[in-house]
Amino acid sequence: MRELTYVGPGALRWSDRPDPELITPTDALVRPFIASRCDGDTLPLHRAVSRPMQAGLRLGLIDPVVASIVGDVPFQGPFGIGHEAIGQVAAVGPEVAQLTVGDIVAVPWAVSCGQCNACRRGLTAKCTTTVTTSPGQTLAAFGFGPASGPWGGMVADVLRIPHADHMLVPLPAGLDPLRVAAASDNLSDAWRSVVPHLASRPDARVLVIGGGGQSIGLYAAGLAVAHGAAQVDYVDDRDVRLEIAESLGATAEQLDKPRRGAWLKDRAGRYDIVVEASSKGPGLRAALRALAPGGVCTGTGYYLGTNTALPVMDMYATSATLHVGVSHVRPVLPDVLDFVARTGFAAEKVTTTLADWDDAPDAYLARTTKLVLHRPPLDLA
Repeated sequence: MRELTYVGPGALRWSDRPDPELITPTDALVRPFIASRCDGDTLPLHRAVSRPMQAGLRLGLIDPVVASIVGDVPFQGPFGIGHEAIGQVAAVGPEVAQLTVGDIVAVPWAVSCGQCNACRRGLTAKCTTTVTTSPGQTLAAFGFGPASGPWGGMVADVLRIPHADHMLVPLPAGLDPLRVAAASDNLSDAWRSVVPHLASRPDARVLVIGGGGQSIGLYAAGLAVAHGAAQVDYVDDRDVRLEIAESLGATAEQLDKPRRGAWLKDRAGRYDIVVEASSKGPGLRAALRALAPGGVCTGTGYYLGTNTALPVMDMYATSATLHVGVSHVRPVLPDVLDFVARTGFAAEKVTTTLADWDDAPDAYLARTTKLVLHRPPLDLA
């Protein structure tokens, strides 16, 4: 079968690998027909980061946990890339009871069992059944290379999905799969950054600092508006993202880096919820200082340095809460899909490039906010 393979910066190709097979009775095989590019995938695609990150790890400038996710030589190709997909169930093992061939399903980026203590607590990205398959492993996931397990990438002809009844979430009837192309990760990541907090903070004021997590910040802004936030401000330096944020109902402010600090300083203490999607230390500090008393900030990006400073006394004075960490997608996926199906939330507005599946080696390299690949589904029922 074909799998989209990361070779190095600016270089992708289709590679042949053995067809996956059902190995355990609870496995399923899934044929992806929609795949979107995670915001984090653009880091190695557009920059030669492997050697600098390797040096940073050796010098203690980059946190060593990075190596447990992407290897001692970070992003060393070749490996299968991609971890956001909607697919069709192509085959099921004899103990799979809740799925049938032909079902359209969302596939979470992290591999989990649904039964261990971590999974029962909702920490499916830290599943102790799948994450402990090799010494030092931090994640079991699609699309990050062999350090995160043998799962390959999701831009492939077929995927083997373990613990299929738990892992795979069928789409509600009538829901356009292209609308939830990023449900495997970025859309659900945005959900966890705003929706649970809005439930306990009616009429909250929300700030989204965009940039690094290009699509996450936009999804978060739109979800905050859709869930009744009293105010949703979105700041960024890119016109295309500002226009999308406005189309989703947010108030967008164009700020280049020199002006952003002063603007955020002027708004210190104003927001009940802040989503930090710049993936930068200064953004995280500004986000925390923007919180009103009792406010909550979610950092959705990668903070690679070993000494990312935080304004702890500011947080102490305002009783602030900071959430950082990998997204635990599987527990929220049913709610995400149901909400989009029920309300018509236009998540597809964040998609800036829609490309043919066969064009993936070139299309996946596009410098665009949100790339989505697609091909026709098959009649597998």
